[in-house]
Amino acid sequence: MIAVVMGVSGSGKTTVAALLAARFGWRFCEGDDLHPRENVEKMRGGTPLTDADRLPWLRRIAGEIDSWRAAGESGVLTCSALKRTYRDIIIGDRSDVALVYLKGSRDLIARRLAARNEHFMPAALLDSQFAALQEPSPDERPIVADVGGSPVEIVDGIARALQGRSAEAVPASRLQPGAEIP
Repeated sequence: MIAVVMGVSGSGKTTVAALLAARFGWRFCEGDDLHPRENVEKMRGGTPLTDADRLPWLRRIAGEIDSWRAAGESGVLTCSALKRTYRDIIIGDRSDVALVYLKGSRDLIARRLAARNEHFMPAALLDSQFAALQEPSPDERPIVADVGGSPVEIVDGIARALQGRSAEAVPASRLQPGAEIP
């Protein structure tokens, strides 16, 4: 299983995804590390990315996911994935990839961004992130996590939801009490 943790900048993607990966012993990838240098410089300068800017990045993320799948590895990857079209590229019809949406109010996330240091994404771009955000629809089967709790509480809820999905995908005869997601 692979989980893509999405949300606007400052929603806690990196923190939650790293904790989730550690919880299950899965691989972890910070999706921002896959951005071309030009994208990072644009954002650092306060310029929002265009869809054309994002396309090579989204394809790299999809490639990373596909390489994990081909190797039979589970993992957690972060990606803002603000628009449905972006999620269609990175998740599409990959039934073994779960979408985790970190949802929070603009005020809460703005406070978090204001307290953050040394990140290329300036707080000034938060409004453009919320303007671009298309919340996942039910057909995407998102796991929606309220970011108002502590990171551990958020990860606990996501882990329970992922384990429930794993149980759906694995015949009951193969499940053992206390077993973790394969």
